[in-house]
Amino acid sequence: MCRNIKTLFNFDPPATNDEVHDAALQFVRKLSGTTRPSKQNQHAFDHAVEAIAASARELLDSLETNQHPRNREEVAAKLRAKAAIRFA
Repeated sequence: MCRNIKTLFNFDPPATNDEVHDAALQFVRKLSGTTRPSKQNQHAFDHAVEAIAASARELLDSLETNQHPRNREEVAAKLRAKAAIRFA
């Protein structure tokens, strides 16, 4: 499950709120051991996702670097090439 969490810092354009939320969702899924919580646990699950997404957004907004922002398309192309070799 956590393999879907990607680095979100130092990209141009910056990570969207949807990307941060998706990473938080994957993290909560991994911690809880479930992709779909029971109705009894749905509120706690959703609350955890929102809290982690807010913390992640705060972290991303406060980080600083001297490196040039990475290009999303270049990074994605490198990952696709690596996957093609790995799964060929």
